[in-house]
Amino acid sequence: MTVYFINFTYFSLYKLTTHMTINELQDNIIDEFSLFDDWMDKYALLIDLGNSLEPLDDKYKNPQNIIEGCQSRVWLNADLNDGIITYQGESDAVLVKGIVSLLIQVLSGHTPDEILNTELYFIDKIGLKEHLSPTRSNGLVAMVKQMKMFALAYKSVNSKQ
Repeated sequence: MTVYFINFTYFSLYKLTTHMTINELQDNIIDEFSLFDDWMDKYALLIDLGNSLEPLDDKYKNPQNIIEGCQSRVWLNADLNDGIITYQGESDAVLVKGIVSLLIQVLSGHTPDEILNTELYFIDKIGLKEHLSPTRSNGLVAMVKQMKMFALAYKSVNSKQ
């Protein structure tokens, strides 16, 4: 058995010091996952990312924020401050919580236009979609769709102001 040490706070700490583009963040995730050949190690990384995700405030765990189509319960919330969207999320399944963490790391801290105009290529590049059950894969699609819907709603609000 091979043991690896990964700094799971790398993405968030790096983001505090410099603003990275969505593609730069995706490339970092691809690099991080490329350190592992075995999918059991990649699942362990996802679980660790899920365990490091800041808990979602209970006030956001409501029916409006639950993602339909997920096998597990997943809540997503988004706030807009100074034209930048910040996502928060949580799941009752630790693997799914890791997926939520990845999506938040990539999309949080960007404008609605940046989020709407991005292709989330890291999902295919790390092989995530092909290593999920069909119901989890559908849930992933639903999470991405909801995050983009938040961006579209905030873009619409901004354009009316």
